[in-house]
Amino acid sequence: MDEFSERALQARENDEEFNRFAADSKSYILGCASKCLKRYIRDTDDEWSVALIAFHEAVRTYKPEKGGFGSFAGIVIRRRLLDEERRNAAYGSEIPVSPEVLVGEYSGDEEDAEGDRLVGNVRQSGGGESRETVGTTPLQDEIAAAQEILSAYGFSFFDLTEASPHSRKTREACASAVRLLSGDMELLAKMRKGHNLPVRELCNGTGLPRKLLDRHRRYIIAVVEILHGDFPLLAEYLDALR
Repeated sequence: MDEFSERALQARENDEEFNRFAADSKSYILGCASKCLKRYIRDTDDEWSVALIAFHEAVRTYKPEKGGFGSFAGIVIRRRLLDEERRNAAYGSEIPVSPEVLVGEYSGDEEDAEGDRLVGNVRQSGGGESRETVGTTPLQDEIAAAQEILSAYGFSFFDLTEASPHSRKTREACASAVRLLSGDMELLAKMRKGHNLPVRELCNGTGLPRKLLDRHRRYIIAVVEILHGDFPLLAEYLDALR
Protein backbone atom coordinates (compact mmCIF):
# COMPACT_ATOMS: atom_id res chain seq x y z
CA MET A 1 0.00 0.00 0.00
CA ASP A 2 1.36 3.45 -0.92
CA GLU A 3 2.00 6.14 1.70
CA PHE A 4 -0.93 8.30 0.54
CA SER A 5 -3.36 5.42 1.10
CA GLU A 6 -1.83 4.61 4.48
CA ARG A 7 -2.28 8.19 5.64
CA ALA A 8 -5.90 8.16 4.50
CA LEU A 9 -6.57 5.14 6.71
CA GLN A 10 -4.79 6.74 9.67
CA ALA A 11 -6.78 9.95 9.21
CA ARG A 12 -10.14 8.18 9.20
CA GLU A 13 -10.56 7.96 12.98
CA ASN A 14 -8.24 10.73 14.14
CA ASP A 15 -9.22 14.40 13.93
CA GLU A 16 -5.70 15.78 14.26
CA GLU A 17 -4.28 13.35 11.71
CA PHE A 18 -7.02 14.25 9.23
CA ASN A 19 -6.29 17.97 9.62
CA ARG A 20 -2.59 17.35 8.95
CA PHE A 21 -3.39 15.04 6.04
CA ALA A 22 -5.76 17.57 4.46
CA ALA A 23 -3.23 20.39 4.89
CA ASP A 24 -0.45 18.29 3.32
CA SER A 25 -2.80 17.29 0.48
CA LYS A 26 -3.91 20.83 -0.35
CA SER A 27 -2.06 20.97 -3.67
CA TYR A 28 -3.46 17.59 -4.65
CA ILE A 29 -7.04 18.65 -3.83
CA LEU A 30 -6.72 21.93 -5.72
CA GLY A 31 -5.14 20.08 -8.63
CA CYS A 32 -8.06 17.65 -8.81
CA ALA A 33 -10.53 20.54 -8.72
CA SER A 34 -8.69 22.52 -11.39
CA LYS A 35 -8.40 19.50 -13.68
CA CYS A 36 -12.08 18.66 -13.26
CA LEU A 37 -13.36 22.18 -13.91
CA LYS A 38 -10.69 23.00 -16.51
CA ARG A 39 -9.73 26.25 -14.81
CA TYR A 40 -7.43 27.28 -12.01
CA ILE A 41 -9.01 26.84 -8.56
CA ARG A 42 -7.64 28.66 -5.51
CA ASP A 43 -8.26 28.04 -1.83
CA THR A 44 -10.34 31.23 -1.73
CA ASP A 45 -12.82 29.89 -4.28
CA ASP A 46 -16.14 28.31 -3.37
CA GLU A 47 -15.10 25.19 -5.28
CA TRP A 48 -12.27 24.67 -2.81
CA SER A 49 -14.73 24.13 0.04
CA VAL A 50 -16.68 21.65 -2.10
CA ALA A 51 -13.49 19.77 -3.00
CA LEU A 52 -12.26 19.77 0.60
CA ILE A 53 -15.52 18.32 1.89
CA ALA A 54 -15.36 15.72 -0.90
CA PHE A 55 -11.81 14.84 0.21
CA HIS A 56 -13.11 14.40 3.73
CA GLU A 57 -15.86 12.14 2.41
CA ALA A 58 -13.27 10.12 0.49
CA VAL A 59 -11.19 9.58 3.63
CA ARG A 60 -14.24 8.41 5.52
CA THR A 61 -15.43 5.96 2.84
CA TYR A 62 -12.12 4.70 1.41
CA LYS A 63 -11.71 0.90 1.14
CA PRO A 64 -8.11 -0.13 0.40
CA GLU A 65 -9.17 -3.38 -1.26
CA LYS A 66 -10.70 -1.27 -4.05
CA GLY A 67 -7.38 0.34 -5.00
CA GLY A 68 -5.22 3.35 -4.12
CA PHE A 69 -6.64 6.31 -2.21
CA GLY A 70 -5.39 8.87 -4.72
CA SER A 71 -7.54 7.54 -7.55
CA PHE A 72 -10.55 7.10 -5.29
CA ALA A 73 -10.32 10.61 -3.82
CA GLY A 74 -10.00 12.09 -7.31
CA ILE A 75 -13.22 10.36 -8.37
CA VAL A 76 -15.12 11.58 -5.29
CA ILE A 77 -13.88 15.17 -5.70
CA ARG A 78 -14.77 15.18 -9.39
CA ARG A 79 -18.24 13.77 -8.73
CA ARG A 80 -19.05 16.34 -6.05
CA LEU A 81 -17.77 19.27 -8.12
CA LEU A 82 -19.72 18.21 -11.20
CA ASP A 83 -22.84 17.69 -9.10
CA GLU A 84 -22.46 21.26 -7.87
CA GLU A 85 -21.87 22.57 -11.40
CA ARG A 86 -25.03 20.87 -12.66
CA ARG A 87 -27.02 22.16 -9.71
CA ASN A 88 -25.85 25.71 -10.38
CA ALA A 89 -26.61 25.36 -14.09
CA ALA A 90 -30.12 24.12 -13.35
CA TYR A 91 -30.68 26.95 -10.91
CA GLY A 92 -29.47 29.53 -13.42
CA SER A 93 -31.73 28.21 -16.17
CA GLU A 94 -34.76 28.81 -13.95
CA ILE A 95 -34.03 32.52 -13.46
CA PRO A 96 -35.96 34.56 -16.06
CA VAL A 97 -33.82 37.52 -17.15
CA SER A 98 -33.78 39.61 -20.28
CA PRO A 99 -30.57 39.90 -22.37
CA GLU A 100 -29.93 43.49 -21.38
CA VAL A 101 -29.60 42.66 -17.67
CA LEU A 102 -27.28 39.70 -18.20
CA VAL A 103 -23.68 40.66 -18.84
CA GLY A 104 -21.04 37.95 -18.88
CA GLU A 105 -19.20 35.36 -20.87
CA TYR A 106 -18.64 31.64 -20.94
CA SER A 107 -15.37 30.26 -19.63
CA GLY A 108 -14.11 27.24 -21.54
CA ASP A 109 -15.50 25.24 -24.43
CA GLU A 110 -19.22 25.92 -24.89
CA GLU A 111 -19.68 22.36 -26.15
CA ASP A 112 -18.41 20.91 -22.85
CA ALA A 113 -21.48 20.87 -20.62
CA GLU A 114 -19.50 19.84 -17.54
CA GLY A 115 -16.98 22.65 -17.83
CA ASP A 116 -19.25 25.57 -18.67
CA ARG A 117 -19.79 28.32 -16.12
CA LEU A 118 -21.71 31.49 -16.75
CA VAL A 119 -20.24 34.52 -15.01
CA GLY A 120 -22.20 37.73 -15.00
CA ASN A 121 -24.11 40.40 -13.21
CA VAL A 122 -27.77 39.62 -12.70
CA ARG A 123 -30.27 42.10 -11.36
CA GLN A 124 -33.65 40.79 -10.33
CA SER A 125 -36.76 42.59 -9.13
CA GLY A 126 -39.51 41.13 -7.01
CA GLY A 127 -41.84 42.09 -4.18
CA GLY A 128 -41.03 45.77 -4.63
CA GLU A 129 -37.33 45.21 -3.92
CA SER A 130 -34.34 44.75 -6.19
CA ARG A 131 -31.26 42.62 -5.59
CA GLU A 132 -27.95 42.60 -7.43
CA THR A 133 -25.90 39.42 -7.52
CA VAL A 134 -22.40 39.47 -8.98
CA GLY A 135 -21.25 36.04 -10.11
CA THR A 136 -22.87 34.23 -7.18
CA THR A 137 -24.26 30.73 -6.97
CA PRO A 138 -26.94 29.25 -4.67
CA LEU A 139 -24.22 27.61 -2.57
CA GLN A 140 -22.31 30.88 -2.24
CA ASP A 141 -25.49 32.63 -1.17
CA GLU A 142 -26.14 30.00 1.50
CA ILE A 143 -22.55 30.12 2.74
CA ALA A 144 -22.69 33.91 3.01
CA ALA A 145 -25.92 33.72 5.01
CA ALA A 146 -24.52 30.96 7.23
CA GLN A 147 -21.32 32.94 7.78
CA GLU A 148 -23.34 35.86 9.07
CA ILE A 149 -25.18 33.64 11.55
CA LEU A 150 -22.16 31.65 12.71
CA SER A 151 -19.92 34.70 13.06
CA ALA A 152 -22.07 35.75 16.01
CA TYR A 153 -20.89 32.55 17.71
CA GLY A 154 -17.26 33.39 16.98
CA PHE A 155 -16.47 30.95 14.18
CA SER A 156 -16.86 30.40 10.43
CA PHE A 157 -18.68 27.85 8.30
CA PHE A 158 -15.30 26.79 6.95
CA ASP A 159 -14.22 25.75 10.45
CA LEU A 160 -16.61 22.80 10.19
CA THR A 161 -14.19 20.52 8.36
CA GLU A 162 -11.80 20.82 11.30
CA ALA A 163 -14.54 20.79 13.92
CA SER A 164 -16.46 17.82 12.50
CA PRO A 165 -16.25 14.56 14.50
CA HIS A 166 -14.61 11.72 12.61
CA SER A 167 -15.47 8.61 14.61
CA ARG A 168 -18.93 7.08 14.42
CA LYS A 169 -19.28 7.05 18.21
CA THR A 170 -18.57 10.78 18.46
CA ARG A 171 -20.89 11.59 15.55
CA GLU A 172 -23.71 9.70 17.24
CA ALA A 173 -23.03 11.55 20.49
CA CYS A 174 -23.15 14.92 18.72
CA ALA A 175 -26.36 13.85 16.96
CA SER A 176 -28.03 13.30 20.32
CA ALA A 177 -27.10 16.84 21.35
CA VAL A 178 -28.44 18.18 18.03
CA ARG A 179 -31.72 16.32 18.53
CA LEU A 180 -32.18 17.69 22.03
CA LEU A 181 -31.48 21.27 20.92
CA SER A 182 -33.69 20.95 17.84
CA GLY A 183 -36.61 19.63 19.84
CA ASP A 184 -36.42 22.10 22.72
CA MET A 185 -37.36 25.58 21.50
CA GLU A 186 -36.59 27.12 24.88
CA LEU A 187 -33.09 25.69 24.87
CA LEU A 188 -32.61 26.69 21.24
CA ALA A 189 -33.68 30.25 22.06
CA LYS A 190 -31.17 30.32 24.93
CA MET A 191 -28.38 29.23 22.59
CA ARG A 192 -29.26 31.92 20.07
CA LYS A 193 -29.65 34.64 22.66
CA GLY A 194 -26.33 33.95 24.35
CA HIS A 195 -24.55 32.83 21.16
CA ASN A 196 -23.13 29.87 22.99
CA LEU A 197 -23.83 26.18 23.41
CA PRO A 198 -25.92 25.45 26.55
CA VAL A 199 -23.45 22.82 27.70
CA ARG A 200 -24.84 22.25 31.21
CA GLU A 201 -28.36 21.57 29.95
CA LEU A 202 -27.05 19.29 27.19
CA CYS A 203 -24.95 17.34 29.68
CA ASN A 204 -28.00 16.86 31.89
CA GLY A 205 -30.31 16.02 29.00
CA THR A 206 -28.05 13.64 27.07
CA GLY A 207 -25.61 12.33 29.66
CA LEU A 208 -22.72 13.35 27.40
CA PRO A 209 -19.44 14.48 29.01
CA ARG A 210 -18.77 18.22 29.05
CA LYS A 211 -15.39 17.69 27.39
CA LEU A 212 -17.01 16.18 24.29
CA LEU A 213 -19.57 18.97 24.00
CA ASP A 214 -16.93 21.66 24.45
CA ARG A 215 -14.70 20.08 21.82
CA HIS A 216 -17.47 19.86 19.22
CA ARG A 217 -19.30 23.04 20.18
CA ARG A 218 -18.91 24.64 16.74
CA TYR A 219 -20.12 21.57 14.90
CA ILE A 220 -23.24 21.13 17.04
CA ILE A 221 -24.16 24.82 16.81
CA ALA A 222 -23.68 24.91 13.04
CA VAL A 223 -25.72 21.76 12.44
CA VAL A 224 -28.59 23.09 14.54
CA GLU A 225 -28.59 26.52 12.88
CA ILE A 226 -28.36 25.09 9.37
CA LEU A 227 -31.08 22.52 9.97
CA HIS A 228 -33.33 25.23 11.41
CA GLY A 229 -32.64 27.69 8.59
CA ASP A 230 -33.19 27.88 4.85
CA PHE A 231 -30.00 26.02 3.87
CA PRO A 232 -30.90 22.99 1.71
CA LEU A 233 -27.50 22.82 -0.02
CA LEU A 234 -25.46 23.23 3.16
CA ALA A 235 -27.59 20.55 4.80
CA GLU A 236 -26.36 18.20 2.06
CA TYR A 237 -22.74 19.05 2.83
CA LEU A 238 -23.32 18.50 6.54
CA ASP A 239 -24.50 15.00 5.61
CA ALA A 240 -21.10 14.48 3.99
CA LEU A 241 -19.32 15.72 7.11
CA ARG A 242 -21.36 13.53 9.44
